[in-house]
Amino acid sequence: MATQYVREFFRVGPARQDHIVATRCGISVGLPLLALLAMGRFDLMIFAAFGAFTGIYGRGEAHGARLRHQGQFGVLIMLVMFLGALTAMADAGPWGIVFGTTVVAGLWSLAVNYFQLRPAGVIFFTFGYAAIGSIPLTAPLWQAMLTGLASVVLAILIGISSRLVPTWRTSMAPPPKPQFTREHWREFRVEAGANALAALTAGTLATVVGLGHNYWAMVAAVAPIAGPSLAQRVKKGVHRILGTFAGVVVAGLLLAPRPEPWVLVLMVIVLQFSAEMFVLRHYALALIFITPLALIMTELAAPTDPRELMVDRALQTAIGALVGISLVYLMHQRTIREKNRRRFQRRQQGGA
Repeated sequence: MATQYVREFFRVGPARQDHIVATRCGISVGLPLLALLAMGRFDLMIFAAFGAFTGIYGRGEAHGARLRHQGQFGVLIMLVMFLGALTAMADAGPWGIVFGTTVVAGLWSLAVNYFQLRPAGVIFFTFGYAAIGSIPLTAPLWQAMLTGLASVVLAILIGISSRLVPTWRTSMAPPPKPQFTREHWREFRVEAGANALAALTAGTLATVVGLGHNYWAMVAAVAPIAGPSLAQRVKKGVHRILGTFAGVVVAGLLLAPRPEPWVLVLMVIVLQFSAEMFVLRHYALALIFITPLALIMTELAAPTDPRELMVDRALQTAIGALVGISLVYLMHQRTIREKNRRRFQRRQQGGA
């Protein structure tokens, strides 16, 4: 059994035209960052980067569905960036970040499930809020939000640009409105509560321990929550830990020479492209690119000691992923108890 799990870990899934999505995402993040680099506005790069994450959504959907879902994500990430900026202006401190990220993790989980956004989960929203809220806001708020909005709009335009090629055109019809039952809403609430609890627990542990950048723990904690089964969720958590550790090593090699900002921007573009090439095929492998990508984004926004940043990232990811895995196990046990209770009730009713 152990050998099977090890063999499964090293298996990379088949390619599914990942280069098309990777190219879209690379362009979406690259153009805004290069423009800001030319203007010398490093203080706005983090807003452009999070706005560019819009391009990740609607990956394999028809143009109409992609446009709808990317637009919905764009609104949600703009709200997150705005709240993060307000948190930074208020200088809320580590505990303020923990509280705010907990609220975002719970409420945005409901929104993601309601809009049926894919990829599922709240990892981009918790990361966006906490990262922006944790660094000083040196740019005027209106400039930060305008930068984020421009990045969102650019990503959406790139997302539908393939309609210009006749052979790539797909339906512009909006996706059918999902019909949610009471059972769906109950599961949505459970997942929202799990995301909030994961963020709160991991953030509290990281803050009490005294490590900097406590949001890495919260981001890692919510990562395993969204998944179709216990096995998939635990697998995602394990991949998160191992992939992050490997990614920290890569980040160390990239940041050791203290590269110039323009080199860092080029690294972000290449890493974003590489991450999208593998994120659906092997999560740990994708994290080898995602981890230095996230660290470089942080370094561009608020330069600090790279070694301290990497140690925080590794330790807090371990803390957060273990919290997330523990929670998904408890959720699984709860599901089993609920099924057994309903089965018993049906038997009782049948006997009556």
